[in-house]
Amino acid sequence: MRSGVIAQKLGMTRIYTEDGRNIPVTVLKLDKCQVVAHRTQEKDGYTAVQLGVGTAKVNRVTKAQRGQFAVVQVEPKRKVAEFRVSPDNLIEVGSELTADHFVAGQYVDACGISIGKGFAGVMKRHNFGGLRASHGVSISHRSHGSTGNRQDPGKVFKNKKMAGHMGAERVTTQNLQVVSTDPERGLILVKGSIPGSKGGWVYLSDAVKRKLPENVPFPGAFRKTGESVPVTAEAAEGGAETQG
Repeated sequence: MRSGVIAQKLGMTRIYTEDGRNIPVTVLKLDKCQVVAHRTQEKDGYTAVQLGVGTAKVNRVTKAQRGQFAVVQVEPKRKVAEFRVSPDNLIEVGSELTADHFVAGQYVDACGISIGKGFAGVMKRHNFGGLRASHGVSISHRSHGSTGNRQDPGKVFKNKKMAGHMGAERVTTQNLQVVSTDPERGLILVKGSIPGSKGGWVYLSDAVKRKLPENVPFPGAFRKTGESVPVTAEAAEGGAETQG
């Protein structure tokens, strides 16, 4: 199990293939996505990496968080989240994940906060058909109709589909295909739409229902502190053997 990344949604566009087909894609950007902490089985009861992304003003960060960032020598982050990983896929604290953490053709799951729609009726919120256009129905053509029974049970059951607040909730879209990546600019192009508005944060991780391609880097593609070229664990080990 590899770590995911925290990306910022820039918007949607399209790209053209060599045979002239156009593919709608969502553009995601990695903005200094760094590992800021580890969670280990011995200390916390589970294994995970804590990632931080973006840059926050010091006065906008709590005192406890300032201390945490100071210990690992990482600038304050706007967004922090954890990703469960296997013990052998922990990434060194301070390392910056790059866009080639994912490869073209692989499938990912995207989690974000959907666009808020405010108060919505049942036809928009739950796809109800509405009431009849005539035969005694007046004014309330888009209403939901009866919400319960008579004296028995004498109440409206919980989770009854009714009008109410729509959107602005955590949504996960599964099995989205990565079209291409641009490590230099930190861009990831994903086929189709992703939950959230422009500028929103998206948690991107390997698809749980699809098999990983063979060329996916383990534990991931990242840039160590002070380095300008992304490295993988295999490359780092190879370099160490060459130096020896």
